[in-house]
Amino acid sequence: MFCLRNYWSPAFASVKEGPVRHHIKFNCVVVCGARGPRPRYPRVWKTRKKIGTISKSQKLVECIKGLSNVKEEVYGALDSFVAWELEFPLIVVKKALKKLEDEKEWKRIIQVIKWMFNKGQGKTMGSYYTLLNALIEDGRIEEAEELFGMVFSRYMEGLPRTFFMRIISFYYSAGEHDKMFEIFADMEELGVRPDGSIIRMLGDVFQKLEMMDKYEKLKKKYPPPKWEYRYIKGKRIRIRVYPDSKSEEAARGDPDNDELGEVESIHLDNELEEEASSGLDRSVLDDAACGDLEYI
Repeated sequence: MFCLRNYWSPAFASVKEGPVRHHIKFNCVVVCGARGPRPRYPRVWKTRKKIGTISKSQKLVECIKGLSNVKEEVYGALDSFVAWELEFPLIVVKKALKKLEDEKEWKRIIQVIKWMFNKGQGKTMGSYYTLLNALIEDGRIEEAEELFGMVFSRYMEGLPRTFFMRIISFYYSAGEHDKMFEIFADMEELGVRPDGSIIRMLGDVFQKLEMMDKYEKLKKKYPPPKWEYRYIKGKRIRIRVYPDSKSEEAARGDPDNDELGEVESIHLDNELEEEASSGLDRSVLDDAACGDLEYI
């Protein structure tokens, strides 16, 4: 009988090494299947750190703060700031305007926005409103009225309600009641629903001028809202509004009001679901549900 007890061959050595190699490969597969965090090494070729828009806006504010009010000096500093930019830094300028608005630097806001408009950039409703507010706060009334007239004539049907609110509040504080009535007449002609603050200001003016018939018509046409929406912890909640204590007591004493409120809320939810199925935006539907739709 042929015996291989003490016989050695290179073929058997390769067979013995086979399972060891297979075991090593199996371990590699297990490690890869664990899906652990892969090591991330810093990119050596990225030596320059990118400057964010917040730090750029801060540098822009510091650049123009110490300058005089000479137009050429301010515009020259702004031109040198954006000279090496491939595209106009619109986001940086917007953030700089926000910081200047928080610091109430109205003259600098006017200069920056006019420089931006001269470059043909940033002609949005937000920029126009910031410029209008800065002109009013700085006491440049004629320029503010001219700007409002230009924006109103250009964007007549799409003008946001905030413009009307700002100009009416200014006329109310200045005591120019005739101009208030003209702006309010334009709002009604365009179908812009006035805010509660506008109704209160007009009501006060009618009472001061002893125009009680117009005051009653105003209250009848725009009654105080029964519901309002408030954001509590990020959620929009519908809350009943009580204009005075008598109505609050009457509402508490009447048990039918709760049933009416439930029916109204159910009807509102059904309308929103139907509109959502038609493909409209949820935020627009919420604004339309409260009767307070604004254009941004």
